[in-house]
Amino acid sequence: MELLKNTLDDVMRQLSAKKTVFQDTGPQQWLKKTLTKKELEHIKVKYFSKGILGLSVDSSAWLYILSLKKEELLRELKKENPELKNIYFRIGEIS
Repeated sequence: MELLKNTLDDVMRQLSAKKTVFQDTGPQQWLKKTLTKKELEHIKVKYFSKGILGLSVDSSAWLYILSLKKEELLRELKKENPELKNIYFRIGEIS
């Protein structure tokens, strides 16, 4: 039983390390070049898969604001990665 616990702890540690690397490169970096510091405080990258960038937004107000900027944001982010096809916003945790 102790072996299973150790294995699970190792897997969780590796997943946490990958999550940190993901946040420091790729979509997170693209957003830092495109959005203001205040906007960045209210969003978090959830996934980037098959050209779709999924972002969590912390409130309905920020969801609305970013939705208004979606086309401009998409255009700017395509300069960073031409594979990007669309952006999806969803209210959720950003911590």
